[in-house]
Amino acid sequence: MQGGSSGIGYGLKYQARCISDVKADTDYTSFLTGTLSFKEENEVHLLRLSSGGSELICEGLFTHPNEIWDLASCPFDQRIFSTVFSTGESFGAAIWQIPELYGQLNSPQLERIASLDAHVADSLSLSLGDSVLWWPSGRCDKLISMDEQNIFLWSLDCSNKSAEVLSKDSAGMLHSLSGGAWDPHDVNAVAATGESSVQFWDLRTMKKVNSIERAHVRGVDYNPKREHILITAEDESGIHVWDLRKAKAPVQELPGHTHWTWAVKCNPEYDGLILSAGTDSAVNLWYASASSTNNKAPESPVESTRKRVNLLLNSYTDYEDSVYGLAWSSREPWVFASLSYDGRVVIESVKPFLPRL
Repeated sequence: MQGGSSGIGYGLKYQARCISDVKADTDYTSFLTGTLSFKEENEVHLLRLSSGGSELICEGLFTHPNEIWDLASCPFDQRIFSTVFSTGESFGAAIWQIPELYGQLNSPQLERIASLDAHVADSLSLSLGDSVLWWPSGRCDKLISMDEQNIFLWSLDCSNKSAEVLSKDSAGMLHSLSGGAWDPHDVNAVAATGESSVQFWDLRTMKKVNSIERAHVRGVDYNPKREHILITAEDESGIHVWDLRKAKAPVQELPGHTHWTWAVKCNPEYDGLILSAGTDSAVNLWYASASSTNNKAPESPVESTRKRVNLLLNSYTDYEDSVYGLAWSSREPWVFASLSYDGRVVIESVKPFLPRL
């Protein structure tokens, strides 16, 4: 099924590629997004969906000094978030705090709580997925940052405005990290993507314990409803569902996109509901049911093709540029936000497809 977007749109002033659900906001469905302009001063937008779900309101607009390549909201404090940024000559990562708004759009500047300045690299080694990962659930002072060669575990002290490296390790000269995901079922496990593999790290020893050899994995996400299930988005080979207990081959393959598949996100509430985004200017909604990922018998090519077609619930195609940013709402899990490179945010509801799950 294909069709244009019937969602709610919002336009940023500059190009952008990252958006995050504000999980800690329990009163409203809200998102944070940041821009990626080389010549202009960049912006962070705090967006809120109106109570009737018909309008996307800008609750706060803040200046950010550099190009924002990654942005993630703190899961336990709605005013705190992280960015990975580039100055054009170097890159860095920092933790920020949104000031008290008191209903005013023209608010004070963002406050930098801490700089994650253990990373040292020039702009040439800034990969497209360098990221900061927050502890997956609950209140905790631990977070992870990654650059092209290293993974760091930090302890964050917001009251004292400081961050300390607890441990770190290198991915090795033959590997290049580009992003990752923290396992919500095992807080000691992290999956890190790279040019030629997905690496699995044990944070207790800060060592790599396993890997899946795959080329050009752009996005990765754990299924929050089922242990051991991991989803990967790959440039040209689409979307793969993995059972990490038997990770020699994926348990399911989805066609992905007509160009590079860039991002993939599992729904926080509905098991098997998956979003993907690509450089074909589309967002796809999939349903990979538990029964279909547990198939043990090999399928014929005809059966496999039929199953792939049926797994696509909808394709949102009303975009004019590549879609890099995806975020489900944790408060209203039938709502998601997408962000295309031209700075267009679109909010959609998947409620019409839930009865088919």
